[in-house]
Amino acid sequence: MARNSKSPIAEAAVRHIAQLYAIEAMVRGSSPDIRLAARKEHSLPIVAALKPWFEKQLSMISSGSKLAEDIRYALNHWQGLTRFLEDGRLELDTNPVENAIRPVCLTRKNALFAGHEVGAENWALLASIVATCKLNDVNPAAYIAETLEAIIDGHPDSRIEDLMPWRFRKTSSQSQ
Repeated sequence: MARNSKSPIAEAAVRHIAQLYAIEAMVRGSSPDIRLAARKEHSLPIVAALKPWFEKQLSMISSGSKLAEDIRYALNHWQGLTRFLEDGRLELDTNPVENAIRPVCLTRKNALFAGHEVGAENWALLASIVATCKLNDVNPAAYIAETLEAIIDGHPDSRIEDLMPWRFRKTSSQSQ
């Protein structure tokens, strides 16, 4: 919003949003209940004041401006933008998720140049398994080796869920 603008409105909005991020920094790593309580006490008043402030600013600026477009976007997505105030498990934004999936997306794009369709599919499959292991704090090499051994040893199809990375013993990540 304020990146390429000298707008005092945009700068004020960024200051309000920065306050929310400062509160999040203080409760990061806390239990969802503690995060939710801190948000209700500290973030909720900021957010409650921000919506009418946005509406007032929108009435005072050119409706065709980029700033007006940004404010309308925020107001149109208000329910989703403020969902973090209702659930201490949620993050203020989606950055952690986007950062976690970025390597998978890059690998998927790189698979386009594998030279063969089957090779690309196998590469994408393996990249997905490795990323899932990392997200679950599991050593990918140990997981793949032990899963292949279990399959070779006749692991029953009816218990395939037992072989998922999130069920793999967490101690394997220590040998990475």
